[in-house]
Amino acid sequence: MRTLPHLAAALAAALSLPLPALAADPKPPPAASPGEPPCEPVKPCEAPMDDAPAAAAEAPADFTAEAKLLYAVVSCSGAPLPAGFDAKVVQAFCAKQKKQIAAYRDGYLPKASAFLAKLRPAGLPTTVVYPFGGGDLLSALTTYPDARNVTTLSLEHAGDPRRLAAVKDPKVLADSLEVIRQTSAGLLTANDSKTENLMKGQRGEIPGQLAFFMTALAIHGYEPVSLKFFRFEPDGTIHYLTATEIAASEKESAKLLRGQWVSPDFSPAFSNSEITFVKKGEDPRTQARVHRHVAADLSDGALAKQPGILKHLASKGRFVAMTKAASYLLWRGDFSKVRNLLLERMVFMISDSTGIPPAYARKAGFVQETYGTFEKSYLDASPTANADFVKLWTSQPKRALPVRYGYLDGEKHYHLLVTRKP
Repeated sequence: MRTLPHLAAALAAALSLPLPALAADPKPPPAASPGEPPCEPVKPCEAPMDDAPAAAAEAPADFTAEAKLLYAVVSCSGAPLPAGFDAKVVQAFCAKQKKQIAAYRDGYLPKASAFLAKLRPAGLPTTVVYPFGGGDLLSALTTYPDARNVTTLSLEHAGDPRRLAAVKDPKVLADSLEVIRQTSAGLLTANDSKTENLMKGQRGEIPGQLAFFMTALAIHGYEPVSLKFFRFEPDGTIHYLTATEIAASEKESAKLLRGQWVSPDFSPAFSNSEITFVKKGEDPRTQARVHRHVAADLSDGALAKQPGILKHLASKGRFVAMTKAASYLLWRGDFSKVRNLLLERMVFMISDSTGIPPAYARKAGFVQETYGTFEKSYLDASPTANADFVKLWTSQPKRALPVRYGYLDGEKHYHLLVTRKP
């Protein structure tokens, strides 16, 4: 994903908005020690907290109804629309969008799934961390189909799910759906997307990132169970936002975000989302999975101001990781904190060349296996890391790669990298 530095600054300011102090949510059980395997299907500290004792003065705001409406509208999965909703506009959108969905579900997904299954060893953790992932829950579920807990992190905000139900003008609805169709095209047809396009999806009446998440769920046979929004406390614990806190945040948002890649009345309270979801027909009480999206600048300077993000990721114990189309940020010295966190906690990673450079991987005790062809980076990045990657690819046997995974290299070759513990 290509970065927008001016947006990163606005995001950092937005996410630091003061919210009214309420009684703290109950803290989750202690995380597993670094050597302890994750519990199945989801570690207790990662499970949704719907059944936790209510210690706060006000319950977390629940957006389940909005999530299900969004799923019905954008996923084109045949989910029923509520009475009075403009079905003709949705049908016109789906007539076009289904072609893009089919390109992924029926074209890319079977090939990618079969290939990636051969790369994954048995017994991997079911917790996934995907930095610089944009709205790409789709690729996370493709790469790790057994995932029970997925965290994506990027500059993009999840989005306000309330706006869709308020749309009464068919033209406004049609225009907003067209934005979603255009901005989702990269993920669905090219296995790549640009931050600029993802940001545009936040300006209409339909929250772009949430729309992508719902589309991903439908493609993989899932449906949403609940939707909440949260922030991290400094110690890494999750605080679910209440209606009162969201309302207070909205009063300040226009001052900070006007002119940015979001609607002028967007509230940063809708930056971090938590979706629980199940396969159709599963019991959500026992089989729910969790996806959290975190809107954050992952540079070292920004993370120093928001220590809760890295502390939360570290609390997950051992996890699997992935990244792609990540602007080569993990090559850079000013993204060392997130890179070091990955090297300390992950046991396995699939990426394109925007993953962990060989020098860092070797020093941390990882081995790397190459697929496809890499001759040079797609963007101008570190000459040292670029040369290291060229040496890595040329030193190994040529391994076939039947599908694209993230960026093409500078000579338009497919390429993929596995980084794993020996």
